[in-house]
Amino acid sequence: MLGMPKAIFVRPFTADERAALETGLRSPEAFTLRRCQILLANARGQTAIQVAAQLSCDDQTVRNAIHAFNRQGLASLQPGSSVPHHIARGFDDEQAERLRALLHQSPRTFEKATSLWTLELAAEVAYAQEITPQPVSGETVRATLERLGVGWRRAKDWITSPDPEYARKKMRATG
Repeated sequence: MLGMPKAIFVRPFTADERAALETGLRSPEAFTLRRCQILLANARGQTAIQVAAQLSCDDQTVRNAIHAFNRQGLASLQPGSSVPHHIARGFDDEQAERLRALLHQSPRTFEKATSLWTLELAAEVAYAQEITPQPVSGETVRATLERLGVGWRRAKDWITSPDPEYARKKMRATG
């Protein structure tokens, strides 16, 4: 059959590894317990799909555990950080400076119905102005501004008027 993945199996265990896996079946850590169950079942000849069905997990989870053990040995029984090792920046240095310049203009310059920037609006306009090659999130804009040392606070609505006499009238009304 075309497209069927080849069955993957864990490498043979050393005596110490097998003892550690057997001990891991009594671990209070769910991650360690599940990894030991997966590896021992696979070592008994069960395929990833069979192990996944037996343990009610995804077959890719089983494959990930097998690959991790084959690469790292017993170290794969400890959960790693879920934080990515490398986070790609949405804006390089030049794009970040273009973003800063963009935010010094009014959103109305870009035919937006508001005069207040939001992070999401800045992300949308940055993409429309081809500052970024693909759409980014408001969180990406916030992180970029933080990297630039620019503080960001939620926009506040201010009542203003295009009337040239507004300031004089306001002073008279408010005392």
